[in-house]
Amino acid sequence: MANDPKMNWFAKLGAGYALAKYGMTLITHGLSGELENDGIACNCLWPKTVIATAAVKNLLGGSPVVNKGRTVDIMADAAHVILTSDSVKTNDQFFLDDEVLASIGVVDLQKYKINPNVPDHELIIDFMC
Repeated sequence: MANDPKMNWFAKLGAGYALAKYGMTLITHGLSGELENDGIACNCLWPKTVIATAAVKNLLGGSPVVNKGRTVDIMADAAHVILTSDSVKTNDQFFLDDEVLASIGVVDLQKYKINPNVPDHELIIDFMC
C-alpha cells in the first residue's frame, strides 16, 4: 500500500537524508546528459552494506551496526574502478560497490569487513538499498 509507513523511506530515514540521496541521483542524471559530449561521465556509487563512518557510529546505530559493516576502503576501491573506466561506457550509471568490484573479478570481500568473524549474511544492508 502506498500509505504503509513501513514502506515510506522518507519517514523511515528522515526526510532530509532521503531527499539528499534523491537529489544526488537527480543531479547525476542531469549532469551526465550535460557533460557527455565533453567526455565527462557522471555516476553514483552506493554502498551495498553499512560503511564504518563517523556518521554511522555516532548517529545511525553505534558500534553494533559498525561491527556488521565494511570499511571505507571498499568504496575507495570501487570508485577507483569507475574513475579509471571508459567514460563513454559508464556515464549515467548507479553502481553498488560490491558489483563494481565483482565486474573486475574481485568477489572475495573479506578484507573489507570491520569484523572478519561476521558472516556475509549478517552484514547490515545499507539504509538506502
